[in-house]
Amino acid sequence: MGSMRRTVAELVQQRWGDHRPGLWFEGRVRSHHRVAAGAAARAALLADLLPPGAPPHVGVLLDNTPEYPLWLSAAALSGAAVAGINPTRRGPELARDILHTECRVLVTERTHLPLLDGLELPGVRVLVTDTEAYEELLAPYEGAKPDAAPSVSPDARLLLYFTSGSTGAPKAAICTQGRLAAAGRSLADHFGVRPEDTHYICMPMFHGNAVIADWAPALAAGARVALRRRFSASGFLPDVRACGATYFTYVGRAVQYLLATPARPDDRDNPLRTGFGTEAGAVDAAAFEQRFGVRLVEGYGSSEGGAAIQRTPGTPAGAIGRAAPGDDLAVIDPETRTECPAAVLGPDGRLLNGSAAIGELVNRGASPFEGYWRNPAADLARRRDGWYWTGDLFYRDTGGYLYFAGRTDDRLRVDSENLAAAVIENILARYPGAAAVAVYAVPDPVAGDQVMATLAPRDGVPFDPRAFAAFLTAQPDLGTKMAPRFVRIVERMPVTATNKIHRAALRRAGFRAADPVWWRPAGEPAYRRLGPADVRGLLAEYRARGREGLLPTATQG
Repeated sequence: MGSMRRTVAELVQQRWGDHRPGLWFEGRVRSHHRVAAGAAARAALLADLLPPGAPPHVGVLLDNTPEYPLWLSAAALSGAAVAGINPTRRGPELARDILHTECRVLVTERTHLPLLDGLELPGVRVLVTDTEAYEELLAPYEGAKPDAAPSVSPDARLLLYFTSGSTGAPKAAICTQGRLAAAGRSLADHFGVRPEDTHYICMPMFHGNAVIADWAPALAAGARVALRRRFSASGFLPDVRACGATYFTYVGRAVQYLLATPARPDDRDNPLRTGFGTEAGAVDAAAFEQRFGVRLVEGYGSSEGGAAIQRTPGTPAGAIGRAAPGDDLAVIDPETRTECPAAVLGPDGRLLNGSAAIGELVNRGASPFEGYWRNPAADLARRRDGWYWTGDLFYRDTGGYLYFAGRTDDRLRVDSENLAAAVIENILARYPGAAAVAVYAVPDPVAGDQVMATLAPRDGVPFDPRAFAAFLTAQPDLGTKMAPRFVRIVERMPVTATNKIHRAALRRAGFRAADPVWWRPAGEPAYRRLGPADVRGLLAEYRARGREGLLPTATQG
């Protein structure tokens, strides 16, 4: 438990005097000592900029440039907290994020200045990093040493990172210095991170994945960090080779984008040992290891820190792992508040009792969840009945292994049967013609939902509705109610800034998307193009049953 009481400030201080390479960015390298010195200068500047009595919060609206880890480290030294501001937010929503987290200082760069045009940000001092004015502002503090402020403790807030949801404004989850230091140490130990390793950070640092699962373990182990300004599938291997990366993290569809790049004979010629992340899927994880020679480890940790699952030797294919030590995790039916029965799996791994076995993952033990900034209603929703509710769907086999089945808002109810979108996605991901697949619900004209899939074909492979229908028929674990009623074809899967599928946009568009949509009406064996007359007929059916209001009001692409 001793490591749990460490602070990130202490980890930053340990790099003072360490002249090994510490930070790689676009071919240039800074030593660990220079990074610590830069953090100390920014901490001293921040102490002078923050008004007394105000929450010591600094917003960071940056791509993955060296300024990002420098300001994270500076905040740790000064006892301040960094609010990661998402550059894909716009207008009032962006202003809301900055003001809600009570940022008195906003650090940004010239490329993002247009996002701030016209925004009312009273009391916010804006620093633009790639300007002479910024360099002049920092210059008097260049001799500062990384001494932690008196207010620094393991309980001091360090991160305010926004977690997205399907409805409502994003919530700013709190992460303290103690929790981040402990998470970094735990992951460094779990993956055997060594001081000579290099962690490649290509996921956006305003998201918890990049900071908690990539930057923090590197800092805890004294390893080097390499930054990519923004994720690039084509730039991934060149960067990895240039910086000597041994570890990276991923979220969402990043792995699929890497697999969609043209294969080369030397793809396995790279220094990577491990990739750690979520939502790659068993099929793509195996394909990635075969092509690049790199093992992907699918993990699970709720963004808020309330529950974690560790993958251990012997974990079955498709499973995430078992509960981390100290966690009392259970799969709970949210309606009855009782534990769901164990999953019944067929010889081929098919889930035979999904309607009963799939429930919400709940931590019934002590949870490290530290709350949301100024959002007591969201806190209470997470901590119902004294338990921590993750908002994620899982099922558990008889050996205690847990399998991810999607978000609670990714549950579909088809003909009175509960289905999980992630389970169907894992099956459709086997389709040879698909580079990426997303599954989600659209309202049924009568009751419940219908299954809709969006498919991004592989380059140069047109969608073949007959081949797709034959593929579905051949899948032994595709239940009778799992086959998509609608299939939307897109050139590229829409994603959020964190490379997660933009499910909200897909749901809003529904079957009236601007892209080609194929459908298989009830009782028909084949898919056919959904035309204007079909849409009119469907809308009339919804209208006749009073369910037209469940559909979006306008076509969206």
